[in-house]
Amino acid sequence: MAAVPEVLFVCVHNAGRSQMAAALLHHHAAGAVRVTSAGSEPADHVNPAVREVMAEIGIDLSHEFPKKLTTDAVHAADVVITMGCGDACPVFPGKRYLDWQLSDPAGKPPADVRPIRDDIDARVRALLVELVPAA
Repeated sequence: MAAVPEVLFVCVHNAGRSQMAAALLHHHAAGAVRVTSAGSEPADHVNPAVREVMAEIGIDLSHEFPKKLTTDAVHAADVVITMGCGDACPVFPGKRYLDWQLSDPAGKPPADVRPIRDDIDARVRALLVELVPAA
């Protein structure tokens, strides 16, 4: 793994789960990890309920937007975390892949998105301890 590990979060629309995970890891890692996110079929915008529940904990997603998954992004990552993107994510030998089974926040009100955010936050914190033990 690189001196500064790179993590790629992938979901279908890159409008909810992967955006939350990337923002949370970026926040907690404070530069100790490079973080990107992408979607196999990117949406037009980040889910408004996701923006709202992230703002509640001080993380601003207003400048974020869904990005298209590329093989270059997967190739550059040390760890690829999928969240319901199925077979759309290219698999390269030597990469670490994790599949996080998480509810999709699409169409849910903020009250139903908060538990998803909190689940992702716990997973991200555990991953960070693995990647950067001193973090």
